Amino acid sequence: MDKGRQCKIRREFGQRLKELRLNKKMSQEALGLASNLDRTYIGGVERGERNISLVNIYKIAEALNIPSSELFR
Repeated sequence: MDKGRQCKIRREFGQRLKELRLNKKMSQEALGLASNLDRTYIGGVERGERNISLVNIYKIAEALNIPSSELFR
């Protein structure tokens, strides 16, 4: 997979995460605390700068109280 496609996937995932976080009325800091991840990491994921791991996807989904599959819709 080329780098352009990888960047697009990360950006789309980050946009979805931000949408879900805002729907729950959570700040990046609150989500970071709830998921035991740093606020700056959450911001990096939302901007598409980070290649998030499966474990961290699960942590974030738990913190948002949603199934992890919801992050991919």
